[in-house]
Amino acid sequence: MLAAVLRICGSGPVTRVTRIGRDGGDVSNAEVVLMAMPGGAIAEALAKLEGIDGKMVIDATNLYGVVPPAGFPSNAEFVKSKTNGPTAKSFNVNFTMLYPRLAEARVRPGNLWCGDAETREVVEQLNRDAGYDPVYAGPIENAALQEGMVKIVFAISESMGPFVYRMAPLEQL
Repeated sequence: MLAAVLRICGSGPVTRVTRIGRDGGDVSNAEVVLMAMPGGAIAEALAKLEGIDGKMVIDATNLYGVVPPAGFPSNAEFVKSKTNGPTAKSFNVNFTMLYPRLAEARVRPGNLWCGDAETREVVEQLNRDAGYDPVYAGPIENAALQEGMVKIVFAISESMGPFVYRMAPLEQL
């Protein structure tokens, strides 16, 4: 069940985001595709997209109560195998319900991301545009580690409620 695929066209201050939706669609004109749906729906979602080959993809799925497709340590690595393009994992270790309130924070919260070097500029800019300081967690091979963090985030939220985090050098705190 596809929740959202965003087709991001243009760079700089004129960025256009198009929501593709559950029925899939053509992402041929996209510079970046953001995959945001339940983690167990990634294979179905990719199968419904046209023009995805070679595209930069940001995987924002969570693996909570599900596992990646057989033979892959993470959803992000599965995505990369299907798209043959630069891939990153981001926007999966934060509570989306807090997005509208990020500006209330005394300092910008962090947002983890890992991925291919070619994605760095785009992923970090999208993080900043969304109100986060990007926190690089290494290459795409670390995606399974990042996906696994969701369990600990949910465990912490049981006592604290939805929260944001900040990872920074001491002198920035």
